[in-house]
Amino acid sequence: MSKRFILILAACFVVFMGILLVNKKADNKSKQNNPAASQQSNHTSGQGTSGVTLTEWGDFQCPACYQYYPVIKAVREKYGDQITFRFRNFPLTQIHQNALIGARAGEAAGLQGKFFEMFDKLYEGQPTWSESPNPMPSFEQYAEALGLDLNKFREDMKSVAVNDTVQADLTESKRLGLSSTPTFEINGSKIENPKSAEDFYKVIDDAIAAKKQ
Repeated sequence: MSKRFILILAACFVVFMGILLVNKKADNKSKQNNPAASQQSNHTSGQGTSGVTLTEWGDFQCPACYQYYPVIKAVREKYGDQITFRFRNFPLTQIHQNALIGARAGEAAGLQGKFFEMFDKLYEGQPTWSESPNPMPSFEQYAEALGLDLNKFREDMKSVAVNDTVQADLTESKRLGLSSTPTFEINGSKIENPKSAEDFYKVIDDAIAAKKQ
């Protein structure tokens, strides 16, 4: 191998690394300036062995989400690891005064590995905290019941990171043109809200069958 050829390879490597560095800096700057580029939430349960993912865009203060909560619970229990259930934040802050702080409570619990446990607490306790002028005592009670570090939970709820995650979800919901909660998707495609658990089972069974074809 000639010395000239080695020098050419070395120069190409330097140029390549320079391009990577510039792209990385540009990507980091974009994330800093644009909440939509921040880390969106990624709360999932179930292994999704069938290749089917059910996503709920929800608002913890939404009465319709509250009505769907036992339906979704039944779906998750029935399918277990067959499907992946994913929750995305879509707090309707214009009409629900505590929607944003509810989303923050979920995200803060998630930072301690207890998102879905808090998910259950928030929906089951919605009639208690939803119209309260100060829902924090309820959220702290849930956090204590779940064995969370209460001081960390409080700090995380106020943190920029938690706010950015919720805002990133909101930005994505707007990009997708979503307008109401709950909104459900199967493998990224919006579906009409099923009227019952049985209707949900049919939609999911059809999606599983389609994956097998």
